[in-house]
Amino acid sequence: MPHIAIISSSIRTQRKSHQVASYIQQFLTEQNLGVEILDLQMYHFPLFEERLSHQKDPGGMVLDFAQRVRMADGIIIVTPEYNGGYPASIKNAIDLLTTEWKRKPVAISTVSDGNFGGSQIIVSLQFSLWKLGAWTVPALFPVARIDEVFQSTGIPVDKSALDKKLSAFIRELLWCIEAGKRMLDS
Repeated sequence: MPHIAIISSSIRTQRKSHQVASYIQQFLTEQNLGVEILDLQMYHFPLFEERLSHQKDPGGMVLDFAQRVRMADGIIIVTPEYNGGYPASIKNAIDLLTTEWKRKPVAISTVSDGNFGGSQIIVSLQFSLWKLGAWTVPALFPVARIDEVFQSTGIPVDKSALDKKLSAFIRELLWCIEAGKRMLDS
């Protein structure tokens, strides 16, 4: 059974993208998949000064995060779009690691309160991941108009429609995880 780590990227106090991360976690749990959320709000990373591999005395939280990314079969990054870009918190976390991203299947879910669901950040986020050797999954899970898609309690307004879109996204991630394992076995 694959183990998937969901990185909840926003560290804002009234973040809405975390609702999407929690929804994906619940969906994966219902599918009997191993899943955990790596909530960047809980990690309190300092601003990027140096890669983990070059740090003399990395903190325990940095080592914990790196180990969880390393051990995951696949990663889902759930990130909001802020002013046409992704938050510094996820850029900071991505840049912190190097070998942990190598050939790691990474799927991206973008979130916005606008009509485009965070589509403006996909290429720049993928580029950062590609530079580190991550395998970005072609399927995306954009959530536009977050306030209309999720109730204030974090429950989807139309769960069956959202489940259908999420199911296709997860199938693509699982396919990439399996393909990666087969390549390593050959």
